[in-house]
Amino acid sequence: MTFGRAAPDQPRKDQDKPMSEKKDQIDQDLIRQLAMLLDETNLTEIELERDDFRVRVARQVTVEAPVSFARAAAAAPAPVVATPVAAAEAASHPGAVLSPMVGTAYRSPEPGARTFVEIGDTVAAGDTLLIVEAMKTMNQIPAPRAGRVTAIFVDDGQPVEYGEPLVVIE
Repeated sequence: MTFGRAAPDQPRKDQDKPMSEKKDQIDQDLIRQLAMLLDETNLTEIELERDDFRVRVARQVTVEAPVSFARAAAAAPAPVVATPVAAAEAASHPGAVLSPMVGTAYRSPEPGARTFVEIGDTVAAGDTLLIVEAMKTMNQIPAPRAGRVTAIFVDDGQPVEYGEPLVVIE
């Protein structure tokens, strides 16, 4: 791939020079070497600058959420989670606790630990219902009032949106 200023029908003056001396050409071998260096070092980008020559090689990295098998192995009963239709209706329920932010909901303080609340539990105002992780910060979601938990709309590790119903307290 060349980027030249000369007209296509005129021979280039630098055709006999090594590729590293050609300022208007991309050194494909150098880019390949930089790409291999990215793979070997697990970097996401690398930039090289010499005189007035500059090249940047970057790759996109997708990160998958880790899967926790410890919870699946536990003999705890499966939580009762409401259906999406019920969750949509619950947003207008007067006892609904809505997510104050976008993030990932966790029902227990750490993997393998007992959940903060279950359906049927009685909570006091200020008791932690669950945690929403947002930007690597764990945010405790407190009960806004005392009452009994009648519905839980999120699973452990489930992404949640702003305003999404999490729990109903009656």
